[in-house]
Formats: sequence, structure tokens, C-alpha cells
Amino acid sequence: MVKSFDELISKVKECGKKTIAVAAAEDDAVLEAVAEAHKQGIADAILVGDEAKIRAIAAEMKMDLSDYRIINEPDKTAASLKAVKLAHDGEADMYMKGLLDTKTFLKSILDKEVGLRTGKTLSHVAVFQIEGVEQLLFLSDVAFITYPTLEDKVHIIENTVEVAHACGVECPKVAPLAAVEVVNPKMPCTVDADELRKMCEEGKITGCVVDGPLSMDIAIDPEAAAHKGAQDRPAAGKADVLLFPDIQAGNLVYKTLVHTAKCENGCILTGTKVPAILTSRSDSFKTKVNSIALAAVVAAALNH
Repeated sequence: MVKSFDELISKVKECGKKTIAVAAAEDDAVLEAVAEAHKQGIADAILVGDEAKIRAIAAEMKMDLSDYRIINEPDKTAASLKAVKLAHDGEADMYMKGLLDTKTFLKSILDKEVGLRTGKTLSHVAVFQIEGVEQLLFLSDVAFITYPTLEDKVHIIENTVEVAHACGVECPKVAPLAAVEVVNPKMPCTVDADELRKMCEEGKITGCVVDGPLSMDIAIDPEAAAHKGAQDRPAAGKADVLLFPDIQAGNLVYKTLVHTAKCENGCILTGTKVPAILTSRSDSFKTKVNSIALAAVVAAALNH
């Protein structure tokens, strides 16, 4: 089981180097991350975008472009469609957003001709390595599905469990989170959590253990679980997957961790034909590199 991003990067190297298609690659932060991923043997890249700008940025960064294939397409929408087609056609194992707005990136993913649709629900997975927490934590959904229905939550679990399996977690413990650890009909997320637990017991959700509702402290802190008499619950104190009731809760936890905890993270969009790397301008260099490594491990698992 992978417990850190260093271990994840070592795992990628065992899988063999992957290829990323980057849409609108004329972005210094993205090129910097792509160069580091190449240097570490994680992935090669096909850079689709305004070639003159890509070369100017690379020259400023002293980045050698001789190892990269460049497809000149200054129009951002056209660049996104050309880049996503590379992933659609199997020429690239991952698809990454460059200097492109999220809406255009997502439209390319959903394009009926060249996109990455699989029929699955798309969801976002953020993986965290946090000082003081023994295992990697898989957070979902913190950025994509705003108010997930019960059916959405089933799909989010399936997508996230696939990522956890790729990272070597054989049977992830999934904690559908709420403010309390008991079912309260006045709190719909606790009712959903209990229903998800039952669905897992009935074999309708597989490859994991679902234990909910759980409050955050019981899910990740064995001591808190023991204090509250919940230590015998399957995910208490040792949850791998944190399933959030909605995007508000997920996003607040995500940003609190990023800005206050000693941690590293990486994020991908799942439910797609190949992993999509949807980082934001505010994400750190390390987060972008980690996201590429995470996507590479998941891509290797999908092709296995």
C-alpha cells in the first residue's frame, strides 16, 4: 500500500513512463510541472497550444523542448479538442489542463466525437498525505459535484475506490461523513450514509467497506473513536476515503488542509476514459507534479 507521494512516484516508475496530452500548454506553471514529471521519469508530454508562446516560456525557464512533441494550435478551444483526441485515440494516457478555463476543458472531455466519456458520472478525487496520518486520505468530491444525490454518492465511491485500488489500497474503508455518527432523519446526509452502508453490505457497492454516518474525528482519529465508544466500527479511526455530503463541506476541508496542515496532495478527475488533471492556477508546483504522478498510477491500473 502506497503511503506517500514519494512511494507513489516510485510505483509509477515500476509501471513505465506514461504520456500526458496538455491542452493550451502555454502556461509557465504547467510547463514547469511537466518538465519535472519528465525529469523524474513519471511522464512524457505532448504539448498542444500556441507553439511560439510555448517556446518563449520554455526558453525563459531554460526548459529543453527537444524531447517533446508540440502541436501548434493557438485557438484554445481547438487546442483542447486536439489534445483530448490524443487521449481518446490512445496516443496519450492522461489529459491535462493548461492555460484554459475549466468550462472549455470540461466541454472537451464531454465532446461526443473526441472526448473521454465512459457513461460513468464524473467526479473529483483529492489525495492527501498528511503529517500525523499514517495512510493516504482520498477526499471526494471537493470540486466537481455540488450537491450529490444518493446515486451520485454511489458513483463517487466507485470512482474513488478505483483510485485507491490503483494506489495499492486493497479494500478501502469509506466514511460517508456527517456532523454526527448516528442516523438523524432531520439530517438527510446521515440517512444517505446509512443507505450507502446497507448497499455495501448487500453487495451493491463492491471493492470496499462503507461505514457511515461518521463524524470527521471518529473517521480519522482512533483516540476520538475510542472516546466515543465507536472503536469497533469498521472505518473508525482508519478511514481511507472521506465522502463529503456536498461540495461546501469538501471544499472547506480541502482548503483548510492545504493552507494549515503539513501535507502534500494531488488531484484528478475520474469517471473518464483516462485520468484528467484539472489543477488550478493557485495549486502549488508540488501539487501539480503529484497530480501527474497520481494520474499515471491510475492510468496504469486502467490499462492493466
